[in-house]
Amino acid sequence: MSQPKEATSLYFGGGTPALMADDLEIIIQTLKKYFCIREGIGIELHPDDITLQTLKKLKAAGITMISVGIQSFHQDCLSALGRKAIDYAAVFNLIQTTGFDVVDVDLIFGLPNQTGQILLEDVKRAFINGATQISTYPFIDFTFANNKYQPLPEREKRKILQAISVYCAKNHYERTSVWTFARPHTDKYSSITRDNFLGFGVSAATLLKEQFKINTFSLEGYIGRINNNKLPTSLTLKFSLRQRAVYYLFWKAYSLRINPNEFKEYFGVALSSLFGLELWICRLLGWVEKDKGGYQLTDKGAYYYHYIEQAYTTAYIDKMWNISRHTAFPKRITLK
Repeated sequence: MSQPKEATSLYFGGGTPALMADDLEIIIQTLKKYFCIREGIGIELHPDDITLQTLKKLKAAGITMISVGIQSFHQDCLSALGRKAIDYAAVFNLIQTTGFDVVDVDLIFGLPNQTGQILLEDVKRAFINGATQISTYPFIDFTFANNKYQPLPEREKRKILQAISVYCAKNHYERTSVWTFARPHTDKYSSITRDNFLGFGVSAATLLKEQFKINTFSLEGYIGRINNNKLPTSLTLKFSLRQRAVYYLFWKAYSLRINPNEFKEYFGVALSSLFGLELWICRLLGWVEKDKGGYQLTDKGAYYYHYIEQAYTTAYIDKMWNISRHTAFPKRITLK
């Protein structure tokens, strides 16, 4: 067997991977035969799945980072999401007892009837209870979710996002991406800011140098393909150089910094030769600032990134997921 390929990290996400707690150790050990994982191994957790026994199994399997989908500590906000109340103090006590290198807490902002004060209380409570990082994702009304509630207007979302940014800056929490804030000098939890990644499992995505692939959303279709020694790919997007560079910059912007040297190393061309005009306009608008290390998003730029990302999600991801949920292997999806 050839030498293991180097991989930055390993991430189990989407759905409820804790249901696989008994199998994770053998999965991780099998993957390590083929990949040398340099950094941490992360997993998403629903609060309902957190027990001392499950956390010990995750720790024994090699999990070092966990992300807990709290969404909110306030019952009115949880009710809007169809969630029941949970004894969060007990949940965090179990997490602290077990001990993980990174504890990310997911919070949703822009929920119906949510105020900036409510979200700030959620942020405070998350850090007080041991979070090393919080991720504040916007409430997006997917067409297939049948939500009874509508998200807050964009003006209100902007106020809330700004309030979080100001609070975290005052309390010395670092803004590590558009939606994440972390304790200083701690490892960061991220499932998306990678130049390339391989996706295993139903509906998982793979990002390569020249292609983006999505696995089928059908469990039966996935198993059938694997049993026939075929890739379970449902859709493939082939990038042009500029398309791939735009995708690269989109996620680099999410992490707030764009490094021209890293861009040139990856693509073999200078950042300024492809996007010099666009970067000049962004600086003129006050969205980015240039320093010795490259380009840094301002708070204003972070907000507009947030706004654009939501528009992208609504226009493209929502449509793609909607079709993929009903058609295992669509011949083509046209996104306009």
